[in-house]
Amino acid sequence: MELKCFVCGTTDKNRVFFECYYEGEKKVTCVRCLPSLIHGQH
Repeated sequence: MELKCFVCGTTDKNRVFFECYYEGEKKVTCVRCLPSLIHGQH
């Protein structure tokens, strides 16, 4: 099963992924997008 980051759309073949919950749904995000989810977009 191929995973896709819900923020940027990259696949798990390119980056490491983490599972998270967003707006009540289980999602996956890549390590590159994780800081923006934690700290918000500047």
